[in-house]
Amino acid sequence: MTEKYPVEKLDEYEDDGTMPGNVQELRDAVVGHRIVRAGNATRTTTYASGYSYTSKVFEIELDNGKTVQLAQGGDCCAFTELESFLLNVDQIDHVITGIGTTGRYTKWHIYADMGDVLELNVGWSPGNPFYYGYGFYINVEDANADR
Repeated sequence: MTEKYPVEKLDEYEDDGTMPGNVQELRDAVVGHRIVRAGNATRTTTYASGYSYTSKVFEIELDNGKTVQLAQGGDCCAFTELESFLLNVDQIDHVITGIGTTGRYTKWHIYADMGDVLELNVGWSPGNPFYYGYGFYINVEDANADR
């Protein structure tokens, strides 16, 4: 099968594989499914010690009962953040067939046979390559999990 978007190549000074790895992780979670809902949310995680951590995430709920959460990551001058998204509601009845990127991993296209289902505008920088961490933290859980 031919990819809808050519695979972007970043040189060794721009990225250490984090951005292609994030795209692949998201691809593994969503391809073959339909989007039920997508949008921003706030989630609280409570650890065994009792410590709670609240973060903003972008959630994609799928037809298989799973929710894929993208939380921004970063440290110091390195970061990855979702700047905006566009959900093409007229396309959500179509099964996702792939994910591609354009603009040097700044626009992520989640697509079906009929076109882009969801577009993510992503801001990112490795900072002082590659001393600091960046990339999305991607979590997949049951959509009905206690939140």
